[in-house]
Amino acid sequence: MPGSDSEVEDDRLIRALLQNWAIWRDAGDWERFRTVWHPDGRMMATWTQGTGDEFIEISKRAWAKGVSILHFLGGISVDLVRDRAIAQTKMTISQRAEVEGVLCDVLCTGRFYDFLEKRDGRWGIVLRQPIYEKDRMDPVTPGAAPVLDKALLAQFPQGYRHLAYLQTRIGYTVKRDMPGLKGPEVEALYARGAAWLLGKPL
Repeated sequence: MPGSDSEVEDDRLIRALLQNWAIWRDAGDWERFRTVWHPDGRMMATWTQGTGDEFIEISKRAWAKGVSILHFLGGISVDLVRDRAIAQTKMTISQRAEVEGVLCDVLCTGRFYDFLEKRDGRWGIVLRQPIYEKDRMDPVTPGAAPVLDKALLAQFPQGYRHLAYLQTRIGYTVKRDMPGLKGPEVEALYARGAAWLLGKPL
């Protein structure tokens, strides 16, 4: 928990930054969205991995093609050590697309796990790694039901299986080793977070 006045203010600024990420990204407010990242900041997502600037450019292209991905945020926990922080934010990713001829929504619940640093008085994201905990797919029109390729579905991790299926079907190559609620991938992420707070390089 933050103690000093400066820690309370840093905690407030980090929480505002994390909320702005979702609002500005989903609204396509790209210039303000750019300000939440440090120049070397990286975004890890199922469908793309790269710098903040690269994420913006590929998101713009996805928007132009009609790709619909929205984010909803819940509680935020911030671990703060001087000019570094690890933040975890409960979130839901919502993506709509046609799957096997049926318009569907996929809802994926998890957490954003963020490595943040204060540089020259400004907080920014150095690495955003989502944790994918569970997901589901629902047809937009009641009664419609896509017939999924069970073999393809089974290839993806349980936490984002349906999200990965949808994204694969619309043409993206999905990263298949993202952290989930449990397992070695998320344990390795927690270890990286602890090292980050101790001042070690990412």
